[in-house]
Amino acid sequence: MGAQLSGRGGGRGRRRSYTPLSEINVTPFVDVMLVLLIVFMVAAPLMSVGVPVDLPRTAAPPLAPEKEPLFVSVTPDGRVWVQESEVEIQNLVSLLTAVTGANPEARILVRGDQTVAYGRMLEVMGTMSAAGFTKVGLVADLPTPTAAAR
Repeated sequence: MGAQLSGRGGGRGRRRSYTPLSEINVTPFVDVMLVLLIVFMVAAPLMSVGVPVDLPRTAAPPLAPEKEPLFVSVTPDGRVWVQESEVEIQNLVSLLTAVTGANPEARILVRGDQTVAYGRMLEVMGTMSAAGFTKVGLVADLPTPTAAAR
């Protein structure tokens, strides 16, 4: 009276063949996620800039971009130029005050030839700094690829 229900002839003594599991091994995935978590926990405080402040909202238009900087040039022979006008060092402050409208926050960039004496550059920059101009910077060119390789 024993009836066979399956068509494969699967009796009690027969073993089933091995079938592969279709599960994903998540252990490497968890390892990578933990490493990324540690990296972001270390890097997050370094990315924050300043003190967090909830700024108020306003309908005012954004400020216009700052005007072009004022260029002061020192030639190889030590002469001083403001934009395209030559000026004596004694008259430098009065000319800068007139051109900037007595604004000590005006951006002034100093362009000096590389052969100019260090003392002359300091004299020009010191004169502007002593007059109260606070945003004084130096201009330099990027090195050429052949000069950088030397």
